Amino acid sequence: MTATLAPMLSARLSLTPKTTLAGLLDGAWWPLSRDLTAELPALVDALDERYGRITRVMVNPTHWPAVPHEVPATGHTVHVGWFTEQDPDKMILLSYTVGRCDLLVIPPETEPAAAARLMTAAAIPGGVLTAGALMSDETATGLRMRDARSSKDAWETDGGSAPPPLRHPVVGARMIMQPGKPRR
Repeated sequence: MTATLAPMLSARLSLTPKTTLAGLLDGAWWPLSRDLTAELPALVDALDERYGRITRVMVNPTHWPAVPHEVPATGHTVHVGWFTEQDPDKMILLSYTVGRCDLLVIPPETEPAAAARLMTAAAIPGGVLTAGALMSDETATGLRMRDARSSKDAWETDGGSAPPPLRHPVVGARMIMQPGKPRR
C-alpha cells in the first residue's frame, strides 16, 4: 500500500523585485486560511529559492487562532515564535543565508481586488509604508469605493436624477452683477 500525499498548494505571494532599494516590506502573502500549520509549508517552499532555507518565523498571535512552536516544511522544521509587540499584519521570516524577509499578511477573507492592491503596494521597491499602514489605507480605499458604488446605485435606483443643488448662503446683502445687466 502506498500513501498518496495531497499536492501542496502554491503560496499566493508577491515579492519586491531584486533591487538596491530597501523598503520596510519585502512583499505580501495572502494565505488561504488562518491555520499556520497548513499554510507555512507552501510559503516557506516558495521563498526557498530567493531567501534560502527559512528556519524561523515570527508572528503576532492576534490574527492566528493557534501558533504552533514548530511546523514541518520540505526537508526541515520551521520554528515559530509569537510577539505581541510585532505589527499584527506582518510576518518576519529568517533564513541562514539571506537573513530576513518581512511580509505583509493579507487576511484570507480579503476580497481579490483588495488583495491585489495590497500585494502590489507591499512589493514596491523602497516602500516606506508599514504593514499596518497599508492595511489602514486599504480599509479607507475600500470604504471610498463602497461609497462611490452606493452613489452609483442611488443614481440607478432613483431614475438617474441628479441630486438636488447645494444651497449657498448669501454673503451680506450684495448680489454679484453680470456685466451689461442693469441694476434694479
